[in-house]
Amino acid sequence: MITRLDLDERVREWRLRDDVVEKDYVLGWLLWGIGSDAVLGDAWVFKGGTCLKKCYIETYRFSEDLDFTVMPGGPSQPEAVLPILRGVLDRVAQESGLNFSGREPTMSVRPKGGIEGRVFYNGPRGAQGVASVKIDLSATEVVVRPTVLQRISHVYPDRLPEPATVRCYSFEELFAEKIRAMGERSRPRDLYDIVNLFRRDDLQAVPALIRDALQEKCRTKGVPVPTLASVMGSDFFSELKADWANMLAHQLPALPPFQDFIDELPNLFAWLEGTLVQEPLEAAPATAEEAEEEDVALAAGAPSQVWSPPPTAWVWGSGSALESIRFAAVNHLCVDLSYDNKRRVIEPYSLRRTKSGNLLLHAVKVDTREARTYRVDRIQGAQVLSQSFKPMYAIEFSSKGRIN
Repeated sequence: MITRLDLDERVREWRLRDDVVEKDYVLGWLLWGIGSDAVLGDAWVFKGGTCLKKCYIETYRFSEDLDFTVMPGGPSQPEAVLPILRGVLDRVAQESGLNFSGREPTMSVRPKGGIEGRVFYNGPRGAQGVASVKIDLSATEVVVRPTVLQRISHVYPDRLPEPATVRCYSFEELFAEKIRAMGERSRPRDLYDIVNLFRRDDLQAVPALIRDALQEKCRTKGVPVPTLASVMGSDFFSELKADWANMLAHQLPALPPFQDFIDELPNLFAWLEGTLVQEPLEAAPATAEEAEEEDVALAAGAPSQVWSPPPTAWVWGSGSALESIRFAAVNHLCVDLSYDNKRRVIEPYSLRRTKSGNLLLHAVKVDTREARTYRVDRIQGAQVLSQSFKPMYAIEFSSKGRIN
Protein backbone atom coordinates (compact mmCIF):
# COMPACT_ATOMS: atom_id res chain seq x y z
CA MET A 1 0.00 0.00 0.00
CA ILE A 2 1.21 3.51 -0.73
CA THR A 3 2.19 5.77 2.15
CA ARG A 4 0.44 8.83 3.49
CA LEU A 5 3.23 10.90 1.92
CA ASP A 6 2.47 9.40 -1.51
CA LEU A 7 -1.19 10.27 -1.02
CA ASP A 8 -0.48 13.83 0.12
CA GLU A 9 1.75 14.49 -2.90
CA ARG A 10 -1.17 13.72 -5.19
CA VAL A 11 -3.58 15.73 -3.06
CA ARG A 12 -1.33 18.78 -3.50
CA GLU A 13 -0.77 18.37 -7.23
CA TRP A 14 -4.29 17.33 -8.18
CA ARG A 15 -5.97 19.85 -5.81
CA LEU A 16 -8.43 17.28 -4.48
CA ARG A 17 -9.56 16.06 -1.07
CA ASP A 18 -7.51 13.23 0.39
CA ASP A 19 -10.51 10.89 0.58
CA VAL A 20 -11.16 11.38 -3.16
CA VAL A 21 -7.56 10.51 -4.08
CA GLU A 22 -7.57 7.54 -1.71
CA LYS A 23 -10.75 6.21 -3.32
CA ASP A 24 -9.19 6.55 -6.79
CA TYR A 25 -6.30 4.44 -5.52
CA VAL A 26 -8.65 1.80 -4.09
CA LEU A 27 -10.71 1.71 -7.30
CA GLY A 28 -7.61 0.74 -9.27
CA TRP A 29 -6.91 -2.20 -6.99
CA LEU A 30 -10.54 -3.36 -6.98
CA LEU A 31 -10.59 -3.27 -10.77
CA TRP A 32 -7.43 -5.37 -10.84
CA GLY A 33 -9.06 -7.91 -8.50
CA ILE A 34 -12.23 -8.12 -10.58
CA GLY A 35 -10.44 -8.14 -13.93
CA SER A 36 -8.10 -10.95 -12.88
CA ASP A 37 -10.79 -13.11 -11.27
CA ALA A 38 -11.45 -16.42 -13.02
CA VAL A 39 -15.23 -15.86 -12.97
CA LEU A 40 -15.80 -12.11 -12.92
CA GLY A 41 -13.04 -11.28 -15.39
CA ASP A 42 -15.18 -12.30 -18.38
CA ALA A 43 -18.65 -12.11 -16.81
CA TRP A 44 -18.63 -8.46 -15.65
CA VAL A 45 -18.10 -5.67 -18.20
CA PHE A 46 -16.91 -2.34 -16.81
CA LYS A 47 -18.75 0.79 -17.95
CA GLY A 48 -19.63 4.37 -16.96
CA GLY A 49 -17.61 7.47 -16.15
CA THR A 50 -15.15 5.59 -13.95
CA CYS A 51 -14.40 3.29 -16.89
CA LEU A 52 -13.66 6.29 -19.10
CA LYS A 53 -11.20 7.71 -16.58
CA LYS A 54 -9.53 4.52 -15.38
CA CYS A 55 -9.29 2.67 -18.70
CA TYR A 56 -9.51 5.08 -21.64
CA ILE A 57 -8.75 8.79 -21.34
CA GLU A 58 -8.26 11.53 -18.79
CA THR A 59 -11.66 13.02 -17.91
CA TYR A 60 -10.38 15.01 -14.90
CA ARG A 61 -13.45 13.86 -12.95
CA PHE A 62 -12.54 11.53 -10.11
CA SER A 63 -15.33 9.00 -9.79
CA GLU A 64 -16.65 7.18 -6.76
CA ASP A 65 -18.25 3.92 -7.88
CA LEU A 66 -17.88 0.95 -10.19
CA ASP A 67 -20.56 0.07 -12.76
CA PHE A 68 -20.73 -3.28 -14.52
CA THR A 69 -23.02 -5.03 -16.95
CA VAL A 70 -23.29 -8.74 -16.18
CA MET A 71 -23.03 -10.88 -19.30
CA PRO A 72 -25.60 -13.69 -19.82
CA GLY A 73 -24.91 -16.53 -17.41
CA GLY A 74 -22.65 -14.42 -15.18
CA PRO A 75 -23.18 -14.06 -11.41
CA SER A 76 -25.55 -11.19 -10.58
CA GLN A 77 -27.57 -12.24 -7.54
CA PRO A 78 -26.25 -11.48 -4.03
CA GLU A 79 -25.98 -15.13 -3.00
CA ALA A 80 -23.82 -15.87 -6.04
CA VAL A 81 -21.78 -12.66 -6.03
CA LEU A 82 -20.81 -12.27 -2.36
CA PRO A 83 -18.64 -15.42 -2.02
CA ILE A 84 -16.74 -14.49 -5.19
CA LEU A 85 -16.40 -10.86 -4.10
CA ARG A 86 -14.95 -11.91 -0.74
CA GLY A 87 -12.32 -13.92 -2.59
CA VAL A 88 -11.49 -10.90 -4.74
CA LEU A 89 -11.06 -8.73 -1.64
CA ASP A 90 -8.78 -11.32 -0.03
CA ARG A 91 -6.48 -11.33 -3.08
CA VAL A 92 -6.47 -7.54 -3.30
CA ALA A 93 -5.65 -7.25 0.40
CA GLN A 94 -2.73 -9.67 0.05
CA GLU A 95 -1.28 -7.85 -2.96
CA SER A 96 -1.92 -4.25 -1.91
CA GLY A 97 -2.02 -4.13 1.88
CA LEU A 98 -5.47 -2.51 1.85
CA ASN A 99 -7.72 -3.56 4.71
CA PHE A 100 -11.23 -4.78 3.87
CA SER A 101 -11.91 -6.49 7.20
CA GLY A 102 -13.57 -3.55 8.97
CA ARG A 103 -16.99 -4.47 7.65
CA GLU A 104 -18.39 -7.24 5.48
CA PRO A 105 -19.28 -6.34 1.88
CA THR A 106 -22.99 -5.98 1.17
CA MET A 107 -25.10 -6.75 -1.89
CA SER A 108 -28.83 -6.18 -2.35
CA VAL A 109 -31.48 -6.11 -5.09
CA ARG A 110 -32.94 -2.70 -5.86
CA PRO A 111 -36.76 -2.39 -5.94
CA LYS A 112 -36.61 -1.13 -9.55
CA GLY A 113 -34.10 -3.76 -10.65
CA GLY A 114 -30.35 -4.06 -10.64
CA ILE A 115 -27.97 -4.93 -7.84
CA GLU A 116 -26.18 -2.50 -5.53
CA GLY A 117 -23.21 -3.54 -3.44
CA ARG A 118 -20.78 -1.89 -1.06
CA VAL A 119 -17.16 -2.72 -0.34
CA PHE A 120 -15.68 -1.21 2.83
CA TYR A 121 -12.01 -0.39 3.28
CA ASN A 122 -9.29 1.31 5.31
CA GLY A 123 -6.62 2.88 3.12
CA PRO A 124 -3.46 5.01 3.29
CA ARG A 125 -5.23 7.96 4.95
CA GLY A 126 -5.36 5.97 8.17
CA ALA A 127 -8.77 7.47 8.91
CA GLN A 128 -10.95 6.23 11.74
CA GLY A 129 -13.88 4.13 10.58
CA VAL A 130 -14.29 2.64 7.13
CA ALA A 131 -14.88 4.24 3.74
CA SER A 132 -16.80 2.49 0.98
CA VAL A 133 -17.01 1.96 -2.77
CA LYS A 134 -20.39 1.35 -4.41
CA ILE A 135 -20.66 -1.42 -7.00
CA ASP A 136 -23.62 -1.34 -9.40
CA LEU A 137 -24.57 -4.41 -11.42
CA SER A 138 -27.05 -4.63 -14.29
CA ALA A 139 -28.02 -8.01 -15.72
CA THR A 140 -30.58 -6.59 -18.18
CA GLU A 141 -28.38 -4.14 -20.10
CA VAL A 142 -27.67 -5.21 -23.69
CA VAL A 143 -24.06 -4.78 -24.82
CA VAL A 144 -24.21 -3.56 -28.45
CA ARG A 145 -20.51 -3.53 -29.34
CA PRO A 146 -17.77 -6.14 -28.75
CA THR A 147 -16.17 -5.75 -25.33
CA VAL A 148 -12.45 -5.03 -25.03
CA LEU A 149 -9.70 -5.68 -22.50
CA GLN A 150 -8.30 -2.35 -21.35
CA ARG A 151 -5.32 -1.54 -19.17
CA ILE A 152 -6.13 -0.05 -15.76
CA SER A 153 -4.64 3.37 -15.06
CA HIS A 154 -2.88 3.37 -11.68
CA VAL A 155 -0.69 6.45 -11.21
CA TYR A 156 0.74 5.36 -7.87
CA PRO A 157 4.14 4.02 -6.72
CA ASP A 158 2.93 0.45 -6.23
CA ARG A 159 2.26 -1.39 -9.46
CA LEU A 160 -0.75 -3.53 -10.19
CA PRO A 161 0.31 -7.13 -10.88
CA GLU A 162 0.17 -8.16 -14.53
CA PRO A 163 -2.06 -8.47 -16.41
CA ALA A 164 -3.49 -5.20 -15.07
CA THR A 165 -6.54 -5.25 -17.34
CA VAL A 166 -10.32 -5.36 -17.03
CA ARG A 167 -13.03 -6.13 -19.58
CA CYS A 168 -14.76 -2.91 -20.69
CA TYR A 169 -17.37 -1.46 -22.96
CA SER A 170 -15.90 -0.21 -26.22
CA PHE A 171 -15.15 3.49 -26.29
CA GLU A 172 -17.98 4.32 -28.70
CA GLU A 173 -20.48 2.44 -26.54
CA LEU A 174 -19.31 4.29 -23.42
CA PHE A 175 -19.75 7.66 -25.13
CA ALA A 176 -23.14 6.63 -26.55
CA GLU A 177 -24.30 5.35 -23.16
CA LYS A 178 -23.35 8.69 -21.58
CA ILE A 179 -25.46 10.58 -24.13
CA ARG A 180 -28.36 8.17 -23.62
CA ALA A 181 -28.11 8.66 -19.85
CA MET A 182 -28.11 12.43 -20.33
CA GLY A 183 -31.35 12.07 -22.27
CA GLU A 184 -33.00 10.00 -19.55
CA ARG A 185 -31.69 11.44 -16.27
CA SER A 186 -29.86 14.72 -16.99
CA ARG A 187 -27.32 14.26 -14.20
CA PRO A 188 -24.41 16.71 -13.74
CA ARG A 189 -21.79 14.00 -14.22
CA ASP A 190 -23.30 12.96 -17.55
CA LEU A 191 -23.36 16.57 -18.80
CA TYR A 192 -19.75 17.10 -17.69
CA ASP A 193 -18.54 13.88 -19.31
CA ILE A 194 -20.24 14.26 -22.70
CA VAL A 195 -19.05 17.87 -23.12
CA ASN A 196 -15.54 16.90 -21.99
CA LEU A 197 -15.48 14.15 -24.63
CA PHE A 198 -16.98 16.36 -27.33
CA ARG A 199 -14.23 18.95 -26.84
CA ARG A 200 -11.47 16.47 -27.67
CA ASP A 201 -10.03 17.05 -31.14
CA ASP A 202 -9.36 13.35 -31.70
CA LEU A 203 -13.09 12.55 -31.46
CA GLN A 204 -14.34 15.26 -33.79
CA ALA A 205 -13.93 13.07 -36.88
CA VAL A 206 -16.08 10.14 -35.71
CA PRO A 207 -19.64 11.38 -35.05
CA ALA A 208 -21.17 8.57 -37.13
CA LEU A 209 -19.46 5.92 -34.97
CA ILE A 210 -20.97 7.40 -31.81
CA ARG A 211 -24.35 8.06 -33.43
CA ASP A 212 -24.72 4.46 -34.63
CA ALA A 213 -23.89 3.09 -31.18
CA LEU A 214 -26.32 5.55 -29.57
CA GLN A 215 -29.18 4.53 -31.85
CA GLU A 216 -28.57 0.86 -31.09
CA LYS A 217 -28.35 1.48 -27.32
CA CYS A 218 -31.65 3.34 -27.37
CA ARG A 219 -33.32 0.68 -29.51
CA THR A 220 -32.34 -2.13 -27.13
CA LYS A 221 -33.64 -0.16 -24.14
CA GLY A 222 -36.82 0.93 -25.89
CA VAL A 223 -36.20 4.65 -25.38
CA PRO A 224 -36.09 7.49 -27.93
CA VAL A 225 -32.74 8.78 -29.17
CA PRO A 226 -31.95 11.98 -27.23
CA THR A 227 -32.08 15.30 -29.06
CA LEU A 228 -31.22 18.81 -27.95
CA ALA A 229 -34.92 19.56 -27.55
CA SER A 230 -35.61 16.44 -25.48
CA VAL A 231 -32.67 17.10 -23.16
CA MET A 232 -33.53 20.76 -22.63
CA GLY A 233 -37.18 19.86 -22.07
CA SER A 234 -36.51 16.95 -19.70
CA ASP A 235 -38.38 16.79 -16.39
CA PHE A 236 -34.97 16.38 -14.74
CA PHE A 237 -33.41 19.43 -16.38
CA SER A 238 -34.49 21.84 -13.64
CA GLU A 239 -32.56 19.76 -11.11
CA LEU A 240 -29.40 19.79 -13.20
CA LYS A 241 -28.27 23.29 -12.24
CA ALA A 242 -29.26 22.84 -8.60
CA ASP A 243 -27.19 19.66 -8.33
CA TRP A 244 -24.19 20.89 -10.37
CA ALA A 245 -22.05 21.90 -7.39
CA ASN A 246 -23.32 19.26 -4.95
CA MET A 247 -22.55 16.35 -7.26
CA LEU A 248 -19.38 17.56 -8.99
CA ALA A 249 -17.41 19.99 -6.80
CA HIS A 250 -15.62 17.30 -4.76
CA GLN A 251 -14.73 15.29 -7.89
CA LEU A 252 -12.90 18.15 -9.66
CA PRO A 253 -9.99 20.46 -8.80
CA ALA A 254 -12.31 23.41 -9.52
CA LEU A 255 -15.96 23.65 -10.58
CA PRO A 256 -16.51 24.99 -14.13
CA PRO A 257 -19.51 27.28 -14.69
CA PHE A 258 -22.69 25.33 -15.34
CA GLN A 259 -23.78 27.60 -18.19
CA ASP A 260 -20.60 26.94 -20.18
CA PHE A 261 -21.48 23.26 -20.40
CA ILE A 262 -25.12 23.91 -21.26
CA ASP A 263 -23.99 26.28 -24.02
CA GLU A 264 -21.98 23.44 -25.62
CA LEU A 265 -25.03 21.19 -26.07
CA PRO A 266 -26.27 22.74 -29.35
CA ASN A 267 -22.84 22.16 -30.92
CA LEU A 268 -22.62 18.66 -29.47
CA PHE A 269 -25.95 17.54 -30.93
CA ALA A 270 -25.24 19.28 -34.25
CA TRP A 271 -21.92 17.38 -34.37
CA LEU A 272 -23.69 14.12 -33.56
CA GLU A 273 -26.19 14.73 -36.37
CA GLY A 274 -23.43 15.64 -38.83
CA THR A 275 -24.57 19.25 -39.30
CA LEU A 276 -21.96 21.13 -37.27
CA VAL A 277 -19.86 23.57 -39.28
CA GLN A 278 -16.97 24.76 -37.16
CA GLU A 279 -13.63 26.12 -38.32
CA PRO A 280 -10.71 24.60 -36.40
CA LEU A 281 -8.75 27.04 -34.27
CA GLU A 282 -5.11 27.71 -35.07
CA ALA A 283 -2.40 26.71 -32.63
CA ALA A 284 -0.90 29.35 -30.37
CA PRO A 285 1.98 31.13 -32.15
CA ALA A 286 5.44 29.64 -31.73
CA THR A 287 8.18 31.46 -29.89
CA ALA A 288 11.33 32.57 -31.72
CA GLU A 289 13.22 29.62 -30.21
CA GLU A 290 10.56 27.14 -31.37
CA ALA A 291 10.43 28.66 -34.86
CA GLU A 292 14.22 28.45 -35.22
CA GLU A 293 14.26 24.82 -34.08
CA GLU A 294 11.44 23.99 -36.51
CA ASP A 295 13.41 25.49 -39.42
CA VAL A 296 16.54 23.53 -38.48
CA ALA A 297 14.58 20.29 -38.19
CA LEU A 298 12.84 20.76 -41.53
CA ALA A 299 16.12 21.63 -43.27
CA ALA A 300 17.65 18.43 -41.93
CA GLY A 301 14.66 16.39 -43.07
CA ALA A 302 13.78 15.47 -39.49
CA PRO A 303 10.49 16.07 -37.70
CA SER A 304 10.47 18.66 -34.94
CA GLN A 305 9.96 17.52 -31.36
CA VAL A 306 6.34 17.19 -30.31
CA TRP A 307 5.39 16.98 -26.65
CA SER A 308 2.12 15.30 -25.70
CA PRO A 309 0.64 15.25 -22.20
CA PRO A 310 0.35 11.87 -20.49
CA PRO A 311 -2.97 10.12 -21.21
CA THR A 312 -4.01 10.29 -17.56
CA ALA A 313 -3.47 12.40 -14.45
CA TRP A 314 0.21 12.55 -13.58
CA VAL A 315 2.50 13.33 -10.67
CA TRP A 316 5.21 15.77 -11.70
CA GLY A 317 6.85 16.14 -8.28
CA SER A 318 7.83 19.10 -6.11
CA GLY A 319 4.25 20.33 -5.86
CA SER A 320 4.05 21.08 -9.58
CA ALA A 321 1.02 23.04 -10.79
CA LEU A 322 0.93 21.32 -14.19
CA GLU A 323 -2.09 19.11 -13.49
CA SER A 324 -4.09 22.13 -12.32
CA ILE A 325 -3.13 24.00 -15.50
CA ARG A 326 -4.06 21.02 -17.70
CA PHE A 327 -7.43 20.79 -15.99
CA ALA A 328 -8.04 24.52 -16.42
CA ALA A 329 -7.18 24.41 -20.13
CA VAL A 330 -9.49 21.54 -21.10
CA ASN A 331 -12.30 23.09 -19.05
CA HIS A 332 -11.68 26.58 -20.52
CA LEU A 333 -10.93 28.11 -17.12
CA CYS A 334 -8.54 30.97 -16.40
CA VAL A 335 -5.54 30.52 -14.12
CA ASP A 336 -4.05 32.94 -11.60
CA LEU A 337 -0.37 32.28 -12.38
CA SER A 338 2.55 33.18 -10.10
CA TYR A 339 5.72 33.68 -12.15
CA ASP A 340 8.86 35.76 -11.56
CA ASN A 341 7.37 36.95 -8.25
CA LYS A 342 4.37 38.43 -10.05
CA ARG A 343 0.79 37.26 -10.54
CA ARG A 344 -1.23 37.45 -13.71
CA VAL A 345 -4.49 35.89 -14.93
CA ILE A 346 -4.00 33.79 -18.05
CA GLU A 347 -5.84 31.56 -20.51
CA PRO A 348 -3.73 28.36 -20.85
CA TYR A 349 -3.49 26.79 -24.32
CA SER A 350 -0.60 24.36 -24.67
CA LEU A 351 2.61 22.86 -23.36
CA ARG A 352 5.52 22.47 -25.76
CA ARG A 353 9.04 21.22 -25.23
CA THR A 354 11.90 22.89 -27.06
CA LYS A 355 14.91 20.90 -28.24
CA SER A 356 16.99 22.64 -25.62
CA GLY A 357 14.81 20.85 -23.07
CA ASN A 358 12.61 23.68 -21.80
CA LEU A 359 8.92 22.95 -21.27
CA LEU A 360 6.91 26.05 -22.21
CA LEU A 361 3.39 26.99 -21.22
CA HIS A 362 1.68 28.94 -24.02
CA ALA A 363 -1.02 31.27 -22.74
CA VAL A 364 -2.83 34.56 -23.30
CA LYS A 365 -2.83 37.28 -20.65
CA VAL A 366 -6.44 38.13 -19.91
CA ASP A 367 -5.94 41.85 -19.28
CA THR A 368 -3.79 42.68 -22.33
CA ARG A 369 -4.79 39.82 -24.72
CA GLU A 370 -1.08 39.21 -25.39
CA ALA A 371 0.15 35.73 -26.30
CA ARG A 372 2.87 34.81 -23.80
CA THR A 373 5.04 31.82 -22.88
CA TYR A 374 6.21 30.76 -19.43
CA ARG A 375 8.91 28.26 -18.57
CA VAL A 376 7.29 25.54 -16.49
CA ASP A 377 10.31 25.17 -14.20
CA ARG A 378 9.92 28.83 -13.19
CA ILE A 379 6.21 28.72 -12.37
CA GLN A 380 5.82 29.45 -8.67
CA GLY A 381 2.15 28.60 -8.32
CA ALA A 382 -1.17 28.36 -10.13
CA GLN A 383 -4.74 28.69 -8.93
CA VAL A 384 -7.62 27.63 -11.15
CA LEU A 385 -10.34 30.29 -11.23
CA SER A 386 -14.07 29.96 -11.82
CA GLN A 387 -13.68 32.57 -14.57
CA SER A 388 -14.07 30.89 -17.96
CA PHE A 389 -12.82 31.91 -21.40
CA LYS A 390 -13.74 31.30 -25.03
CA PRO A 391 -10.62 29.86 -26.71
CA MET A 392 -8.93 31.98 -29.36
CA TYR A 393 -6.36 29.25 -30.09
CA ALA A 394 -6.55 25.47 -30.14
CA ILE A 395 -6.43 23.84 -26.71
CA GLU A 396 -3.52 21.39 -26.97
CA PHE A 397 -3.57 20.04 -23.43
CA SER A 398 -5.85 17.08 -24.11
CA SER A 399 -3.63 14.06 -24.66
CA LYS A 400 -4.13 12.49 -28.07
CA GLY A 401 -3.42 8.96 -26.94
CA ARG A 402 -5.34 6.67 -24.66
CA ILE A 403 -4.27 4.75 -21.58
CA ASN A 404 -3.53 1.65 -23.69
